[in-house]
Amino acid sequence: MATLTVRGLRLHFLELPESDPRAPAILFLHGSGGTHRIWLPQVRHFAPVYRAVALDLPGHGASEGDGADSIAAYREWVEAFMDAAGMEQAFLVGHSMGGAIALAIALGSPARVSGIGLVGTGARLRVHPDILEGLRGDPERAAGLLSEWAYAPASGPELPAQGKKELLRGSAAVLEKDLRACDAFDLMKEVDRIRVPAVVVCGAEDRLTPVKYARYLQDRIPGALLAVIPGAGHMVMLEKPDEVNHALAAWLDRH
Repeated sequence: MATLTVRGLRLHFLELPESDPRAPAILFLHGSGGTHRIWLPQVRHFAPVYRAVALDLPGHGASEGDGADSIAAYREWVEAFMDAAGMEQAFLVGHSMGGAIALAIALGSPARVSGIGLVGTGARLRVHPDILEGLRGDPERAAGLLSEWAYAPASGPELPAQGKKELLRGSAAVLEKDLRACDAFDLMKEVDRIRVPAVVVCGAEDRLTPVKYARYLQDRIPGALLAVIPGAGHMVMLEKPDEVNHALAAWLDRH
């Protein structure tokens, strides 16, 4: 793990030694309550050819801070990190909330974006009220419910159990801020203005951001590709890493 000071906070990120700093950059952005660890299979796959970096957003993983209250605020953090890391431009690959951040940057700062990979995300990200209420009353139950919904049944019990541990390892207050930022996020009337290359990846059994969310993005972002991965849920990049890597690689090869 490496560290950069960004706007007064130390932000941690993963960049493997074999990653080529002169190659095109891919910046992986995790979702609500997540860390860089959700992208380990992708960073390992792409590091030999690209400058592959997975960031811990403020307040997540080993990064300092208290999270952010909105997707717009996270967008500012990501752009500031890119500046500090010497990334004039990057492919942004985001999961769930990370996908929302990628969409916001593609709309607001398109010159910084080589393309966007939108994984298990949507133009609008409403959060079930039971999750939001549960985080204050019974965080462990809420984390368990969120993890249960995040994986397809075929993934078995181990991945949801690990997902629950990961959520509980972080701050419940930061997770709640993330989810409320997602709940307020809505670019449904704006995504058709995006003019950067895009690929949309979704698990066929995603219960949190269903396939209809992915198809909406594909239909409205000009030229967007779509990959629906059978047997996977919301955490598709962990459930079916090879298939996700293949979908991202096929898209990157075109651009």
